[in-house]
Amino acid sequence: MRKETAIKKRLFLFAAYDKTGIINPALEYYIKNLFNFGDIIFVMDSDTTPNEINKICKYTLYANGQRHGEYDFGSYKRAYQWAKSNLDLSTYDYIYLVNDSVFGPLYDIDRYFYAMETSGHVAFGIVKNPHHDHPHIQSWFVGTDKKIFTSDWFDEFMQSITKLPNKGQITSKYEHGLSKLITEHNYTWDCLYSVSGRGIYNKVKKLYKHGVPFIKRISFTRNHGALGGQIKYILSKIPENTRNAIITSANQQYGEKYMKWFLTKNPIKIAFRNIKHATRKLFIEGI
Repeated sequence: MRKETAIKKRLFLFAAYDKTGIINPALEYYIKNLFNFGDIIFVMDSDTTPNEINKICKYTLYANGQRHGEYDFGSYKRAYQWAKSNLDLSTYDYIYLVNDSVFGPLYDIDRYFYAMETSGHVAFGIVKNPHHDHPHIQSWFVGTDKKIFTSDWFDEFMQSITKLPNKGQITSKYEHGLSKLITEHNYTWDCLYSVSGRGIYNKVKKLYKHGVPFIKRISFTRNHGALGGQIKYILSKIPENTRNAIITSANQQYGEKYMKWFLTKNPIKIAFRNIKHATRKLFIEGI
């Protein structure tokens, strides 16, 4: 049942990817949570079987899994195009771009929608990167109101998304580009949290304790496993159904053997992993 607090009408354009085309329990959990707050159009950049798609059909207006190679923004584009063809977008109060590069939500997200939508900005998100050259809303959770998503320039931006040679160019043109475009049209945007550099991946315990309701999935494999203690802490604090969905999905993606090794609070093991990571960065990567 949808929450009565979710009075505002929202449309979520949800982008996902899995190299094997699986819709894992953590992704199902995320979609079920969003369903409480609005309508969902789901596009997966993976060749996905009807049986997998059926796992989430009852929570979505439309769900499709087909490899297109345009990353998350290519999925956002396809979801947007379906919405334009099949819905009256003017009936929505907000459109959100969200993706499955995170595990969660770790907290009830009702209050996050309220905070974003009453911020006084026409575009917003969970986390921003305040980079001095290209500050931007991190593209795994971006919200816009009617002034943005009914504009011609937003339509042109979404329709123009295309395949680019590498992920760096996609980040620059689309993730950085969207925030820049909003500013160029004299609108303001802001986020609930500001996280510099790689902090969104590397400071997950601190961010969780400050209320950030998601963990970036890549944190499970960064820094030679040195983040295992932080993530083990978070998993010990969140609701059981959330924890089970994340652990089951991580076991499927990374392997049970890896996860057993990874989830440790042993300070000696963590220190060794940090030293190994620092040594590689210094002597192999030259950073």
